[in-house]
Amino acid sequence: MPRFFKKMSHKTGLPPGTLVHVGERKAEEIKITIMDYDQTAFQEKQVQTVEECFPFKETPTVTWINIDGLHEVAVTEKIGKYFGLHPLIQEDILHTGQRPKMEDFDTYILIILKMLHFDDEASTVKTEQISIILGSNFVISFQEMEGDVFDPLRERIRTGKGRIRRMGADYLAYALLDSVVDHYFILLEKCGERIELLEEELALDPKPEILQAIHNLKQEIIFLRKSVWPLREVISGLERIESSLIHDDISMYLRDLYDHTIQVIDSVETYQDILSGMIDLYLSSVSNKMNEVMKVLTIFASIFIPLTFMAGVYGMNFEFMPELKVKWAYPALWGAMITVAGSLLIFFKRKKWL
Repeated sequence: MPRFFKKMSHKTGLPPGTLVHVGERKAEEIKITIMDYDQTAFQEKQVQTVEECFPFKETPTVTWINIDGLHEVAVTEKIGKYFGLHPLIQEDILHTGQRPKMEDFDTYILIILKMLHFDDEASTVKTEQISIILGSNFVISFQEMEGDVFDPLRERIRTGKGRIRRMGADYLAYALLDSVVDHYFILLEKCGERIELLEEELALDPKPEILQAIHNLKQEIIFLRKSVWPLREVISGLERIESSLIHDDISMYLRDLYDHTIQVIDSVETYQDILSGMIDLYLSSVSNKMNEVMKVLTIFASIFIPLTFMAGVYGMNFEFMPELKVKWAYPALWGAMITVAGSLLIFFKRKKWL
């Protein structure tokens, strides 16, 4: 549940635009890297101060500035002030509980989304907020910690493979979004594998531990849906936007990205339905087992009820009971009891209750 709700009590009473980091501190120190390129040139470096990023604002090349770590508010404030980011936008960047969204300004576009990882050891989905600022010739990305899904993209920029070095900053922003969405499919594959294993275990032996595992996985799928569902609005907004920062030749790529997002959402909803069905199947299996036990107990009770009646009748202490003085009364009573029990067993077998 802590992943669904962020504590905001320490922001109560502060004026709008007050820069406060909301969320966990996931990085020991701030790391700032710069990749600057065009079709013929490329440079990459890690800088120690925010001020080293400033000269790249006006360069004709495309610049990607990536900041790992959000806990030092002064870093975001300096970058925001120099690149002209509104204080409310800086506040959104520092608030890691933001819903995925897109906001269009005259000189830049803000995109916020969730990057998801699957922790194999804990069998949980880990989330990280990514904020992307798209300018005319630069892209600034803010991440909560070091380590992301952009390494293949970085390698394409370094080697000049594909069209990325020939395109502008809008294509770079698209490539970042595409990398995040593509990683969703990897996450869904792992969730699908877990669902298949749980289905096999559920079919063989529906134990209470399996129900707990299904419940935990369903919580992960709900969390995944919460993170992915708003992203289609973001992609659709980018596709329809009328901004000089996004050129017409990017529209086709955004439509393809939108299709991928819809596929992810459909898969998430399918998994959610499957898990709900698995919970119903578990409850049905437990109910069937209980019914089998009750059926056996009912059959035994049905057999012994007439025997108990007969034993009760002849266990009464009345003086004038003629059967008590008959020589074969005792064997006859046993014969009658065995006949009654056998007849009931034959009847139950014919009814296929046994």
